[in-house]
Amino acid sequence: MRISVLGAGAWGTAIAASLSARHNTLLWGRDPAQCGAIARARRNERYLPEIELPPQLAIEADFAAASACAELLLVATPTAALAHMLARLAPLGKPLIWLCKGFEPQSAELAHQIAARILPPGSAYGVLSGPSFALEVARGLPTALTLASADAGFSQSAARALHGARLRVYYSSDLAGVEIGGAVKNVMAIATGIADGLGLGANARAALITRGLAEITRLGVRLGGRPATFTGLTGAGDLILTCTGELSRNRRVGLALAQGRKLEDILRELGHVAEGVYTAAAVEKRAAQLGIDMPITQSVCAVLSGRATPREAVEQLLARDPKSES
Repeated sequence: MRISVLGAGAWGTAIAASLSARHNTLLWGRDPAQCGAIARARRNERYLPEIELPPQLAIEADFAAASACAELLLVATPTAALAHMLARLAPLGKPLIWLCKGFEPQSAELAHQIAARILPPGSAYGVLSGPSFALEVARGLPTALTLASADAGFSQSAARALHGARLRVYYSSDLAGVEIGGAVKNVMAIATGIADGLGLGANARAALITRGLAEITRLGVRLGGRPATFTGLTGAGDLILTCTGELSRNRRVGLALAQGRKLEDILRELGHVAEGVYTAAAVEKRAAQLGIDMPITQSVCAVLSGRATPREAVEQLLARDPKSES
């Protein structure tokens, strides 16, 4: 199959490298200079410098050429850029899958809601999500993901096409649930990073992960997700990885905030998009509209906006009245 991955960040580069072992795969980046450097060095020095890219992976800077040649398009841009990318791809009428995890900051929409208003009726599209660090995928370490689409036939056929010995792809029809799990876990990872940075211990981390999953599930079910999805790969699985893994960008943001670092300095030094920073306010907004209690999300938003210090936010959580766990 001819696959074009649109977006040469860490995740786009990693998935393109992985798929190139089984498919005719092309990686497109919006910066021609970056694409040229990747093609010459066979390495993405900015976003994935540890990995030498497979010789069969093509690098392309021309968007029209990259999108025209593909049988399947994988959109690897941040959520904030998804609407613009889908608008460019809509006239092609090709099946596509997005890899981003988050709510659109301005509209507070999920990716499938953006797609529904931009892509023509009957378009084949879905999301690929799950517990996956780009570096490990690029190294060929075992990874399991979920491909979700409202079109059951497309989710199954696309999952079979992307599935491999080291990249296992399951399929689902719960598009909303898969997206919500992938989006909100980034907010929870910032919270656990703050707790770890303050030295609150493993007990506190376990509590945050567990109560974070409860918040994700409450919001997810109200937005149309199925409860079982949140105990699977794109719910509990992705949450655990992002909250505990050393490669987690969102956790690293929380760790740095706990050290008293300024958010703008943290993000500049990170050099990658930490979706939780941009998703948190949108999650808080949607929860408030629906009357859903999400105290961990509210605490993260208070820290990110400067309304509370990390320690003050933790103290506010600890001061909450006792209640039923459900």
